[in-house]
Amino acid sequence: MEKPLGPDDVRQDQTILGERLRERRQALGLTLKQVADGASLSVGFISQIERGITTPSLSSLVNVSRVLGQQVSSFLSLPAGTASLTRLDQRPHYAVGSSALVYERISAAFPGYQLTTVIIHQPPGYRSELIAHDGEELFYMLSGAMTVEVEGEVFVLEAGDSLHFSSQKVHTTWNHTDAEAVLLHTCTMDVFGDREGRQDVATPLAAQPARTTTRAADAAPSRRRPPASHHQTHAPEETTDG
Repeated sequence: MEKPLGPDDVRQDQTILGERLRERRQALGLTLKQVADGASLSVGFISQIERGITTPSLSSLVNVSRVLGQQVSSFLSLPAGTASLTRLDQRPHYAVGSSALVYERISAAFPGYQLTTVIIHQPPGYRSELIAHDGEELFYMLSGAMTVEVEGEVFVLEAGDSLHFSSQKVHTTWNHTDAEAVLLHTCTMDVFGDREGRQDVATPLAAQPARTTTRAADAAPSRRRPPASHHQTHAPEETTDG
């Protein structure tokens, strides 16, 4: 059984991640804006990752890695999906740098596999960055509640609820409660970078012809608190979180 990350390990991992991403970007001669546009993220968010101020979700890190022409495993050590069976008391808990999100990998890696599944522990008040990427994903709430916004449409999920959508749509999640939210997350994105015969690692952006991209940050969703009632989809009350 792998040892969960402690506070000191997390801080060190966060710094190393930012340094590795910055070194790779500079080696390719890319600007922060080029990486941000290619990864559908904001320039400020990329800058904060490189400086160790914040950490990306696994999905965002995969987007950045692809712009830099490398697999996510080049920047971060993640658990291998070596076992088809996982036990509740034996799965390692891990995080990307100092991310408030804690993951448990439950999907296995074998030739031809397409689905990646994790259990995500989302602390009270956590809000993810805006992101869009290839594939599709499904959320199933195990406990607690969470707001999911997909291209302006707001869904409040509670235990037992699910949401399946195209990952190409700009989306973000928010634990609007004062309790931990735990969800089962399945997607087709190779967030662990361990598929055999991968075809989705991009040529570094510097080697590609110029193209027009649309950043997820350019389509920012509402920053308002969602209604307390179940299954509402209208906009919530303004907050000042950054």
